[in-house]
Amino acid sequence: MAEWIGIGRRARRCYGFDEIALVPGMVTVNPNEVDISWKIGDMKFDVPILAAAMDGVVDVRFAIAMGKLGGIAVLNLDGIQTRYEKPEEILNEIVNASPEEATKLVQTLYLKPVKDELIAKRIREIKKAKVPSVVSCIPQNAKHFSDIAVEAGCDIFIVQQTVATNKHISTEYKVLDLEKFVKGCKIPVILGNCVTYDMTLELMEIGAAGVLVGIGPGAACTTRGVLGIGVPQITATVDAAAARNYFFKRRGKYVPIITDGGMRIGGEICKAIAAGSDAVMVGSSFARAEEAPGRGYHWGMATSHANLPRGTRIRVGTTGTLKEILLGPAKVDDGSQNLVGALKTSMGSLGCKNIAEMQDVEMIIAPSIQTEGKVFQVGQRVGMGK
Repeated sequence: MAEWIGIGRRARRCYGFDEIALVPGMVTVNPNEVDISWKIGDMKFDVPILAAAMDGVVDVRFAIAMGKLGGIAVLNLDGIQTRYEKPEEILNEIVNASPEEATKLVQTLYLKPVKDELIAKRIREIKKAKVPSVVSCIPQNAKHFSDIAVEAGCDIFIVQQTVATNKHISTEYKVLDLEKFVKGCKIPVILGNCVTYDMTLELMEIGAAGVLVGIGPGAACTTRGVLGIGVPQITATVDAAAARNYFFKRRGKYVPIITDGGMRIGGEICKAIAAGSDAVMVGSSFARAEEAPGRGYHWGMATSHANLPRGTRIRVGTTGTLKEILLGPAKVDDGSQNLVGALKTSMGSLGCKNIAEMQDVEMIIAPSIQTEGKVFQVGQRVGMGK
C-alpha cells in the first residue's frame, strides 16, 4: 500500500471525500422504507447525525430542537454556555468582531472559569424538554464535569481531544486515566478523536461506548495547518471500521464509530457511512441554521487555546431552519440541506435497507467525481460549483 517518497521512506496513499464515489448494485429500495437508525449503548436514535460540540452551533435551544427531530446535539461544557450566565451577550461580541480581532477576543472570553452550577443548569434545561442530553469536555475536566453531569441527568458523556490516546505522558500535571474513568462513569462515554486502526481498537478495549474519528478536517479547524497532523476522512473511517469489526468479532460487543468533521453536504455524509461509519458529527452545516447561536458564524473548539490556537472564526451564513437542513425540504441546490433525505435516497439508490448494508457498498477511487461534466456549474458557481 505504501509508496516511496524518498530514500528509505515510504508513505501510504490516503483518501478524502472528494476522491471516492459509491457504486450502485443490482437492487434499489424505496427511500421511505430505508432504516437509518443507530444505537449507542442501550439508546436508539432515529437520525445518525450529531451536531458538533461547538459554541457557534449548539446551545440549549439548539440541543432541544435537534433532539425533537431525532438527532443529537452535543453541548460543549468547556465553552461559553457554562462560563457565562447570559451567553447571548458574549456570542454577540464574537459575532461582531472583525476578522483581525476575532481570535484574540475568543482567547480572552474563554479565560473566564467554567461554573459548576451552569453545567448542571444547562443539562437540566435540556432534559426538561424530554430530549437526550449529550455533553463534551476535554480530558483535564472530565472527572469533575462528569460527576456534575451525571447528577444533573446527562445521558451520554464525550471526552474529546485533538489526538486521543490511553497513554498520555506528562510530569507537569495529573493525567486522566481514561480506562478508569470510562469504567467508573455511570453513563456511556464516547472517546475521541482518532484516525488509526490501533487507536480505535485500544479505545474500544478500555470501554468506550463510541469512538470519534477525525483529526483536523472541520471547516473551522486549523490543526492540519498548525500541527501538520491528520488523515483524510475516508481512509480514517475505513481503518476505524476495520478495528470495530475486529473488536466485535473478538469480544461480541459492537461499538459504533462516528466520523467527525469534514462533511458539508449530503453526499459526503453518505460516503462516510459507506466507508464504515455508524453515524457522523457535523458542525458547519448546522452553524448555518437559524437556530444556531453563532448567527451565521462558526469557530473551532481550539480557537481559544491561549498559546497555540488551532481553530478560526469563519462566516458560513444562515441558509435555513434546522429542520430544513436536517430533514428538508431543501431550498438550496448544493446538497447542504435535507441531509437525512440525501442519506435515505443514496441508500435506496444503492439498494441498502439499513446502515449495516450501506457500510458494505462498493466504493471506487474517482478523483473526477466532483468535476466531470460540471463546467457550467463551476463557471456559474451554482450546485456542485459553489
